[in-house]
Amino acid sequence: MSKVVVDVEGTQVALTNLQKVLYPDGFTKGQVLDYYTRIAPVLLPHLAGRAVTRKRYPDGVEGQVFFEKNAPRGTPEWVRVVTLPSPGSSKNRETIDYVVVDQLAALVWTANLAALELHTHMWRVSDDGRPLPPDLVVFDLDPGPPATIVECCQVAQQLRPLLEADGLQPLAKTSGSKGLQLYARADGFASSEETSSYAKGLAQRLESASPELVVHRMTKSLRDGKVLVDWSQNSAAKTTISVYSLRAREHPTVSTPVTWEEVESCSEPANLVFTSDDVLARVEEHGDLFAPLL
Repeated sequence: MSKVVVDVEGTQVALTNLQKVLYPDGFTKGQVLDYYTRIAPVLLPHLAGRAVTRKRYPDGVEGQVFFEKNAPRGTPEWVRVVTLPSPGSSKNRETIDYVVVDQLAALVWTANLAALELHTHMWRVSDDGRPLPPDLVVFDLDPGPPATIVECCQVAQQLRPLLEADGLQPLAKTSGSKGLQLYARADGFASSEETSSYAKGLAQRLESASPELVVHRMTKSLRDGKVLVDWSQNSAAKTTISVYSLRAREHPTVSTPVTWEEVESCSEPANLVFTSDDVLARVEEHGDLFAPLL
């Protein structure tokens, strides 16, 4: 196993197998590390204070994958770890020792573990490690084939004025996979139960207004050709792909903030597919389109 130790803002981080190909198109672990290092100035503020669930692909996106919530054995002492309750844990654990990626060295360390995807909750933890009320509300728009992100954009345009009427300012990002996600600051909500109930209510309104296009229940048989408005991602226990995270697809696509003009003009799925290089260029041009959520 080839290994090199690098200095990351004064912290020594060991990197391994930089030439290992992780994506079918030849994208290597070294390129993954390069992307996360370069995107860090806009990514880290969105990760700060959030417990991160990592989706790891040690043998690449076509190999075995596993979700990792607990800090792995050998986690460096300089990586922040917070112990949080884990209601509904599939492994019947009362608590989980989550990693918080709040510095560049921790992000590089995480990427070196082939944690291609970073998933976060809609809430942060306090400086002393306590869960805080949600600061975000999310609507995960998931198309059921043959529907695509084009139909998701149509639903997003119906959802936007409903949110704005309630004083929220929604922003859109691609999932980096098939769908689209709308986020807004959760100012005024005291709990994840409140944000979930609010999001469910809007999803039901959309389904009532456009039953041929929208569904709010996850039942597979209901979703053909429709867009699931997944309100349940607001649950305190659930996580959603972080903005600027890579996705494990054929190419290194990224969950990318998009403008409302791009949402409105989307006429084919390819319009809203962005790779790591695309996203770095977009940030260079536009800055962080998700900055209003901070």
